[in-house]
Amino acid sequence: MTLRDGGVAVEVMSGRRALHFVFKVGSRFQTAHFFRDVLGMKVLRHEEFEEGCKAACNGPYDGKWSKTMVGFGPEDDHFVAELTYNYGIGDYKLGNDFMGITLASSQAVSNARKLEWPLSEVAEGVFEIEAPGGYKFYLQNQSLLQSDPVLKVTLAVSDLQKSLNYWSNLLGMKIYEQDKEKQRALLGYADNQCKLELQGIKGTVDHAAAFGRIAFSCPHKELPDLEDLMKREKQTILTPLVSLDTPGKATVQVVILADPDGHEICFVGDEAFRELSKMDPEGSKLLDDAMAADKSDEWFAERNKPKASG
Repeated sequence: MTLRDGGVAVEVMSGRRALHFVFKVGSRFQTAHFFRDVLGMKVLRHEEFEEGCKAACNGPYDGKWSKTMVGFGPEDDHFVAELTYNYGIGDYKLGNDFMGITLASSQAVSNARKLEWPLSEVAEGVFEIEAPGGYKFYLQNQSLLQSDPVLKVTLAVSDLQKSLNYWSNLLGMKIYEQDKEKQRALLGYADNQCKLELQGIKGTVDHAAAFGRIAFSCPHKELPDLEDLMKREKQTILTPLVSLDTPGKATVQVVILADPDGHEICFVGDEAFRELSKMDPEGSKLLDDAMAADKSDEWFAERNKPKASG
């Protein structure tokens, strides 16, 4: 489908989906409490890995790590969070790159008040809340009819027009809103999907050590073409097309890109990802068992040593 944007033909890619945002977490226990009990998300699946990911899914770390997918419903039709935990690393320095996730859930607001999790009202009916590690979420005190309460992910950009050219003209996203005065734009692949908000800032975008990654799927056959496009346009390819294995589950192919500000972007073949991302009814128990078996906090405490910082 081709839209007209200021007289320029922009190809909007059908069949592409916004999937998840990747957070590095230092405390699985506190983080699980926040996402499950405060936000009200479910553990969709939990996976343990003995060595670092070939596509640096867990960051630039080679050791043992885990991945926990949490969301309000199945990954097929919900935007979810991927919580990556590197054993032995207790915290990650935040940059100014990730500006927050906005979701509509009066239940989450109610949960936060009940659990006395700090909330601050930043606009009428909109509350700012911090996940462990300092990641910001914005809770709209309402419940919408749509199935997925997650509305948008906001990322900082240093040059909005340059970023719009990348995300819209190269990656095929539709521009839903644009405010040049406020230096912000809202983009997405479909009306019923979580949107990407780009917010212009002064100065450079700093990813620090906590930098995340936003993931999308596309038909498997588009992955080589996407990589070729980025090569022709002289854009950054962090990881060329590669296959990733998950023990006992489907193998997926991914290409990892970076936008003009260095935001990491994963594109994964949709067909295999739908197999990989099937909800595991044992997911919550697997996470709880892994946390119970992880004695790293006690090990460091007994030796009066802090965990490493990312």
